Amino acid sequence: MGQHIEVAALIVAAGRGSRAGAGAPKQYRRLRGDSVLARTLAAFGAAETIDRILVVIHPDDAALYEETRARLPQAVRARLLEPVPGGATRQLSVAAGLARLAQTARPDIVLVHDAARPFVSQALIARAVEAGRTSGAAIPGIDVVDTIKRVDETGRVIETPARAALRAVQTPQAFAFAPLLAAHARAQEEGRDDFTDDGALMEHAGHGVFVFPGEPGNLKLTRPEDFSRIEETRMIVRTGTGFDVHAFGEGDHVWLGGVRIPHDRGVIAHSDGDVVLHALTDALLGALADGDIGTHFPPSDPQWKGASSDRFLAHAAALVRARGGIIDHLDATLLAERPKVGPHREAIRMRISEIVAVPVSRVSIKATTTESLGFTGRREGIAAQAAATIRLPDEEGPP
Repeated sequence: MGQHIEVAALIVAAGRGSRAGAGAPKQYRRLRGDSVLARTLAAFGAAETIDRILVVIHPDDAALYEETRARLPQAVRARLLEPVPGGATRQLSVAAGLARLAQTARPDIVLVHDAARPFVSQALIARAVEAGRTSGAAIPGIDVVDTIKRVDETGRVIETPARAALRAVQTPQAFAFAPLLAAHARAQEEGRDDFTDDGALMEHAGHGVFVFPGEPGNLKLTRPEDFSRIEETRMIVRTGTGFDVHAFGEGDHVWLGGVRIPHDRGVIAHSDGDVVLHALTDALLGALADGDIGTHFPPSDPQWKGASSDRFLAHAAALVRARGGIIDHLDATLLAERPKVGPHREAIRMRISEIVAVPVSRVSIKATTTESLGFTGRREGIAAQAAATIRLPDEEGPP
């Protein structure tokens, strides 16, 4: 296995967003129950290639940011560095974030992303990391479908560029960290603070910048009608199911729903063997039609040996939010003679609620025996089945 490449995501959230209308800055506006920034952070928190996330915020937004952070799944919060206050322009805000990363994480690759693009996909993040790793400076772009005109100050057309050579540029933009840090330092020395795009800043510093495929759905929310269009998008209900089983082995406790429960046996498992969280994770992934827990966390990978299963469920929940979705309900049933769930039911519900960042009223935990039949009846093992109900934007409708 090759050397690990440290990747940080720098999320620019210091703007005022005045074009989006009155009220809170657009990155903190609610969008289907979560703030725009929360959805953006959930997307990067779901990407296993991202090691650290740093948010650059406006100095006046500390309370809004803390409210957003507190609502995120624990697995996403664990990757967040302390936010840094931004500057008067986007360029100065990025520079402030890079300076903080230089003091703390100092990654190999940094992805710079606008908080107002909450629909960034996992595939696009993966392409950005790979493009940054191979080229050192890469930006996502999509083909321009409209004819573009250059005009003078009177509005008279002076040029019609060929569309084939044009790209509409998006974020996340990916760069080798040290060269981007140096490019920002050079721009500041030259008294330049007007770059609105880090790709242009790197071009100015003499670096070759490459374009990789972006996505039309990676929208930047800018005007009131952008929010209205998203809110009016038809949502469709999706349901997934999950099942998990583990044999009993030596031990003095089992993990159920993220709660450590004393027992006269343990379970034989690659991770912590939490059948409830494993079943719920598969239920969410099934609702997304995105493989299963083994797809995302292969048991052959030694990094997951003994891993806490809350990471798996939080990852699946973050994937739902990254798709613009809502978790409506989680329901799990434990199949076992022992241990009894009743005394721990509310603690389990609260823990699952915390992991996926939904109200506890949306979490149901039940238990049943198999009337002394089968392997659970013989107390050879323990099992759980689960169902998840979510809502996702209609993929056949507008984004």
